[in-house]
Amino acid sequence: MPRAKGPHPPEYWADQYKKQKARGETKDQLVRQQARREYDKKGIDRKGKDIDHIKPIRAGGTTTAGNLRLRDPSANQSDNYHGKANGSPKRKSGKT
Repeated sequence: MPRAKGPHPPEYWADQYKKQKARGETKDQLVRQQARREYDKKGIDRKGKDIDHIKPIRAGGTTTAGNLRLRDPSANQSDNYHGKANGSPKRKSGKT
């Protein structure tokens, strides 16, 4: 059997995937992980950057080259409502 590049054989990664699913990791987490692997495969240095899905996964976005970009973590997390005190997006006031 051909061996994958790196320290682990393909069987290792298949086992890791099964364990992730057993732990209840969401499909979104697995899709984000796929995006990281795609960048790593292409040899793109993503150190200190976040991989941003232009159309968010939760809105039906995909992990394709046309929907991914590298961004500064603070800009990406701000756009995605991470790091907010209550974790929810800003909402318009209902007052008129």
